[in-house]
Formats: sequence, C-alpha cells, structure tokens
Amino acid sequence: MSEPMPGHADPRQAADAQANSTSQDIAQSGTLGDPQPRPAQSVGERAATSDGGDAPAKDGGAAPAKDSRDLSDPSLLPAEAQLAMPAQDFNAAPTSRRKPGRVTWVPRSALFGGTALLTCAFGYELWSVLAFVRMTPIQFVFWILATLSFGWIALGTLSAAMGFLPLFAGERADTIALPDASAPPATRTALLFPVYNEDPANIAGAIDAITEELEQLGAARMFDVFVLSDTRDAKSGAKEEAVYGALRRAIASRIALYYRRRRLNTERKSGNIKDWVERFGAAYPHFVILDADSVMSGRALVRLARGMESDPAAGLIQTVPRLVGGTTVLQRLVQFACNTYGPSVASGLAVWHRDRGNYWGHNAIIRTKAFATAAGLPSLPGAAPFGGHILSHDFVEAVLLQRAGWGVHMVPSEPGSWEGLPPALVEFVVRDRRWAQGNIQHLAIVTAPGLTPMGRVHLAMGAFSYVVSGVWAASLAVGTVLVLQGQQLIPSYFQDSKTLFPVWPVIDPGAALRLFMATMAVVLLPKFLGLLLELQNVYARSERGGSLRTIVAVLTETIYSMLIAPILMVTQTSALIQIFLGHDAGWKPQNRGEAGIPLAQAVRFHQRHVLLGLALIALCWWTTPELAIWMSPVIAGLLFSPLINWHTSRRAGWLLSWLLATREDREPPQTVTRTEQLSKLWASRAANGGPDMRPAV
Repeated sequence: MSEPMPGHADPRQAADAQANSTSQDIAQSGTLGDPQPRPAQSVGERAATSDGGDAPAKDGGAAPAKDSRDLSDPSLLPAEAQLAMPAQDFNAAPTSRRKPGRVTWVPRSALFGGTALLTCAFGYELWSVLAFVRMTPIQFVFWILATLSFGWIALGTLSAAMGFLPLFAGERADTIALPDASAPPATRTALLFPVYNEDPANIAGAIDAITEELEQLGAARMFDVFVLSDTRDAKSGAKEEAVYGALRRAIASRIALYYRRRRLNTERKSGNIKDWVERFGAAYPHFVILDADSVMSGRALVRLARGMESDPAAGLIQTVPRLVGGTTVLQRLVQFACNTYGPSVASGLAVWHRDRGNYWGHNAIIRTKAFATAAGLPSLPGAAPFGGHILSHDFVEAVLLQRAGWGVHMVPSEPGSWEGLPPALVEFVVRDRRWAQGNIQHLAIVTAPGLTPMGRVHLAMGAFSYVVSGVWAASLAVGTVLVLQGQQLIPSYFQDSKTLFPVWPVIDPGAALRLFMATMAVVLLPKFLGLLLELQNVYARSERGGSLRTIVAVLTETIYSMLIAPILMVTQTSALIQIFLGHDAGWKPQNRGEAGIPLAQAVRFHQRHVLLGLALIALCWWTTPELAIWMSPVIAGLLFSPLINWHTSRRAGWLLSWLLATREDREPPQTVTRTEQLSKLWASRAANGGPDMRPAV
C-alpha cells in the first residue's frame, strides 16, 4: 500500500495498535480457551445465548461421530440441518417458479439497437473500403471477421457509456436498494470460505477482521463462518485444521466458526458449496461466498443480509469487488484499470441487466432456499471438456435462478467489497484457460428450453468473450494475406469463371484511414469515460497534481495493455484450439503471493509468441516495411513477451506504484489493512506453532 496523502490521517496506525493489543492478549493468555462446538441454533436459541456462551450439544456434549465424507475433525462442525438440492433438468421447466419481476426493455433495446446500428455502419464503411473496385473472396472473409470484432467492441463500449451517465451525474445504478447497517439482520447468514490448497493464515486474517467488524456493529451473533476445504494434501490439511481450530477458539466469544475438509472433491467448487447446502443449509436463510483472496466489510455484509430480508423476491445480490493488495507491476496495472474503468462498466451492466443480472462466484449473498430448489447443477453428457460437471458454475447458477423467477441483482455502488489478483501473467493465463473452458462449455446449455432471454445473453456473451480472441487472430491472419495480395505476391484467381487473369484487391486508402480513426475512438471510449470519472473524483478530493498524474497513468496503462493484448490473444486462441480438440484444463491450485519469475522460465513460456513475432516482422520486411508500423503493437507485444512477463511479474518500483495508485492505495480501507495485519499475525503463529495451535478436540 502506498503512504497516505499529506494531511490525511493514517488508518493503519489505529489498526496497528489494535493488532499489537491482540498479540499481547494472546501472549498473556498462553493457551487460548477451547469452548465446545455449538450446534446450529435457531434465532431464539441464539438470543438465549447472546452473552457469548455456547449452547449445549443436543447429545449432552458427546463428541460427534466421524463422517465418512470428511477428513477433518467432526467436532469442528455443527449439528446438520439438511436441505435437498436436486440437480435441475435444462430440458424441463423448474418445479417451483416464482412470478418474474417487471421487465425493463428500454435500456436493453437501446444497448442492442445502438450496437446493431454502429456495427452496420462499420460494416457498410468497411465494405466501401474493401470493394473500392471489386470485392475478392479473401476480402469478404476479412469483412466478416472485422465486423464481428467491431460489434463485440461496440457492445462493451455502449454498455460502459450507459453506466457512465448515472455515475457522472452522482447517481447510483444499483438494481436493489440496500438498507443501512444501523441494526443487525433478523435472520441468520452463513459466511462460506471454499478453499483449495490455500494459505490458511491469509483466510484466518480475513475471517478475524470481518468478524471484528460484525461484532462492533452488534451483528456478529447473526452470522456463522464455515471454512469448506477441498485441499488434497494431508500435510496441508493438518495445517489448515490447526490454524482454523486456533482461530475458532480465539473468536469463540464473538462468532461461531466451523471447518470441514471433504474426502472427495466431487464437482470442485460447486460441489463444495452443494455439500454445505445439503448438510447445513436449512439452518441459514442466506449465505455469502468469499474467495480465498477476497474480503468484505462488516457493514457491507449487514446491508446485504438486510437487503435479502427486505426483498423476498431477491435470490442473489452481487457486489462489485475492487482490486486491492497488488505489489507487482501487473497487479498494479490491472488494479488501476479495473478500479478506474471498471465503475462505468459495472454500472452499465447493472443498468441493462436490472434484476436479471449475473453471478461471479464470490462476494455475493444468496438466498439458500432459492439456490437449493433452483440452482442444482447436473452433469452434462459426454466427457470433458464439453461434458461432465459444469466448470463456470456461477453463470449457470444465475441463469437457473432467473429461470425460476428469482431476482439476480447487482450493487456496484457498495464500497465494502474487495479481492486480490494473480501476481504474474503466467498465473493469469492458467486461470484464464480454466475460465475459457468453462465459458465455452456454456454453448451446450445456451439453447436449452425454458431459459430467460437474459440468461441466454449471459451464457452467449461469456462464450463469445473467448471466441472473439480467435476471431481477432483470424482477422490479423486474413489481413496479412490481403497485404500480400496487395503487393501482388498472392493472387486471388478465378473470382469470375470468365476471367483468366488474377484479380488484385484494391482499397480506398483515405476511407480506410477514416474508418481506422473511428474504430479507435470506439475502442478507447471506455478508457476516456473512466478517465473523466477519475478526474471528477480528483476534483472532489482537491488533490494537488492529481489530474496530471491520472492522465499520465491512463496513458501508461494503455501502452502496457496494448503490449499485453496480443499475448493474451495468442494464449486464448491456443486455449480455444485445445478445448475443441478435447483437452481438459484440470484444476490446479492458484499462486496468489509469490512475485517474480525467472527470465529463463518466461522465455520458455513464450517461445511460440516470440516465433510468431519474428515471423510477422520478417513478413513485413519482405512485403512492405510500412506494414510494420501498423502492426507494431502486435509485433512488439509478441516479440518482447518474455521480457514483458518477466518485468510485470516483479514488484513495482516506487514511481510506478505512485503513478498507478488507486483510491484504496492512497487511503487503504480499514477492513483491508486489518486483514493484512491479522494475516501476518496468524502466519507467525502458524510458523512458530505452540500450544494454542493444537487441533481442537
């Protein structure tokens, strides 16, 4: 985190003092207390034990029997409250269907109508450019590919513009009004942390910080925490159990914490959540899912829970996490881009999604009954990567909730939601490969009967977001062939059966330049809108020099993104080929903390990128050197991809960190700083061991 601006109070000082106080309490107490595990309580039972004591177990305190489904200590779990979660049939109507809310077609019609108009205008102008004399077959292929790519860009740009308008006017685009956090919720909510070979100290720090805030709000007794582990390694599992057991004892007077490690990680994360719903879901009207690198403020959690209570038709409320905690160059770049351009993009989605929104898998609250009755995932016929269990489950779960008539909402203005991000490009590519397979898998579902129109839109857009990389790569390849034809190196024979001579493609250079400038305006408009919003914030903060810093930061991020884009184009196109050839992405643990990769590893990872860059520059030199100028961002990104990966994986220097600093970097949220402090404390305790790290019994 960067240092606070002069004249601003440093919120970390108070948090440091609190962390020191916690450390002293632990040191003085020696061995922390070990209360008996609490069974699931009703609201009345929780009120009866509101003094912080534990309710007696129903069997008089006897240790629960070992469950064959778990590898962890059964005493770390509450009594089961089972709830059926049947798998849904995509070809049949849902068994329970609520009356859908009012449909708002105006913003959707404006978005898709405007996109169609822009795309038609682009296609018309490009046709005029290419068919200046006569359209050749290869030019027609290029016209199709380029028009598809532009249509996708225009859709995103218009969506961001729709989100920019309310934000610039000082309004909110939330699809549901959340009550304030002045009173605790009346119903119980479970906080779920599904983990898979993650550092338990980081998650313990997040839980500790979150529950501190809930206690300060007087709402902790209406929440329980579940750590749901799918960790495979026995040694890592033992470490998890020790850390979470110690955390359970440390926060027992504040909140109930439970831990379970599955014996079989069937259906990965979605199966992990399903197991919790079926075994414990009946005790909790709502649950919140947090990832291993995400955190939410106590205030946001209380508001979400009260929001579910205030709207019985709401099935899910998705927050928009802001990225925090980045230290590498890549993390700083992505943080700045998402936190600067992201607000208008997220608000735009909320404007036209309304209560038919999407779900991103975490930092969202879900109505348990709705999820259990409507969102059970079936296995798709066939083998992976198209068949088997559903990888990108979150999109599909949102679609199933919509199908059953439940509202799926987004609250982009809620400030208390954050998450981290991978430290290097290698980790981004590995994660993106898994996401690509999951989204392409949705093509098998998008035509299923009974889905809402917005559900089909979400699934189709998720799939096309990866297909478009292949479209872009194909358009570059076809465009290169056009250049060769223009240099009369590759003829396009026999366009007309009566013609015995080659037909050389001819274009209108003046019209081509005008079309290029108009296309760049559409491409860069979301960045410009994000810049305007950030300049508005700088003006509101009266930040000296902030406007110049923001403009330079946007230019810097744009240059980096232009160099990284062709790398991702190749990796995503390669992923598409692998998927359609039947190669499964698997499920590997994520590297969230290690910064920096060796240059030799980067060179090996990017061999194909470098070879492709060398081929392009040789082709440009052989045909026309002027082409290299137009292709320079693509060529440079591919040719220097090992250096780009190596450089962006290293810790950012002070100048780049200052330049790309976000609002959270300049004024770190208390929840985030407290999470970092407590994570370090739990890491130290885990490393040192001691009597208070023993497993609970």
